[in-house]
Amino acid sequence: MDFNLTEEHLLIQQAAREFAENEAAPSAVDRDINAEFPHDLVKKMGELGFMGMMVSPEYDGAGLDTVSYVLAMIEISKVDASLGVIMSVNNSLVCYGLEEWGSDYQKEKYLKPLARGDKLGAFALSEPEAGSDATHQHTSAVKKGDRWIINGVKNWITNGINADYYLVFAQTDREKRHKGITCFIVEKGTPGFTHGKKEDKLGIRSSDTCSLLFENCEVPEENILWEVGKGFNVAMNTLNGGRIGIAAQACGIAKASFSAAVKYSKTRKAFGTEIANLQAIQFKLAEMSVNLEAAKLLTLKAAFLKDKHIDYIEAAATAKLYSSKVAVENSLEAIQIHGGYGYVREYLVERYLRDAKITEIYEGTSEIQRIVIAREILKHFE
Repeated sequence: MDFNLTEEHLLIQQAAREFAENEAAPSAVDRDINAEFPHDLVKKMGELGFMGMMVSPEYDGAGLDTVSYVLAMIEISKVDASLGVIMSVNNSLVCYGLEEWGSDYQKEKYLKPLARGDKLGAFALSEPEAGSDATHQHTSAVKKGDRWIINGVKNWITNGINADYYLVFAQTDREKRHKGITCFIVEKGTPGFTHGKKEDKLGIRSSDTCSLLFENCEVPEENILWEVGKGFNVAMNTLNGGRIGIAAQACGIAKASFSAAVKYSKTRKAFGTEIANLQAIQFKLAEMSVNLEAAKLLTLKAAFLKDKHIDYIEAAATAKLYSSKVAVENSLEAIQIHGGYGYVREYLVERYLRDAKITEIYEGTSEIQRIVIAREILKHFE
């Protein structure tokens, strides 16, 4: 076992850290307050290769491994989790799906500009009545000649307003239930396709989230991803990898909370000394450090298994479940250590808590992760 990062990994980590600290940090607070989408920063992430990190250079991607992606996600999410989720959706959910199952035509037309960061992607699976239970898709697609007519509503779509290309899941044969779900590539501006209002969210406010509305939206046959009836397979396999990205985002938030707590504890004085010298605070910092280290190792293990083409379903769910829990707990403790100052925007830690909570919900709630983990554990005893 080798826990050392390669020279390439260290360079990518450093590049992500410098981008986050020098370019993203100055505007993070204002963008959070104003719920402002970071157009210029997303473009810059594309120029740096962060929007198609694992895509083959053949399709204009960076051709890097999942470990590199995790390291970059942690550094960027440590400064701004909104940027982290924008990057995660484009990499893990959209680019991955197109490279894995897309036709040559789809890779040329859609994957290449997404991997370069010239275009932005979104993943449209959730619905008002189909969140954790993704098998019950109400959005439908009916074939008409060489086109498909999509009708329905999608909910909680990250990048929903600003994306250019959308992977949209729709029921094409209701009698077959999940085996009758198909994935379509839908372009922004397609007649019959609009979006709802931007959600006013608790956290990750600089990323946009909205509903998508489809009313007799016509999509050509060549925009089916993989095959008719394979949409559920696309969604579940894609989400397995996506959980690694969200675990990395959670690690970034947890790391930011821990760093802020340590720095504050060394400057704040109480009872005649810096509070870092008080055992009650030291115990909190120690617990935060241990949990963060465990979360990072679980996340890197999942990334390593994925890179080695070893079954990583359980590892990804475990990393996502634990890292999201640590993100919430570390941000809570950071606020506690800051006392009253932790409750105001000036000290940032209140934003870490607001950003952390969603990591326990999207791309599979913590409850769903437990189901996935249990299912994988029970397979070992068959």
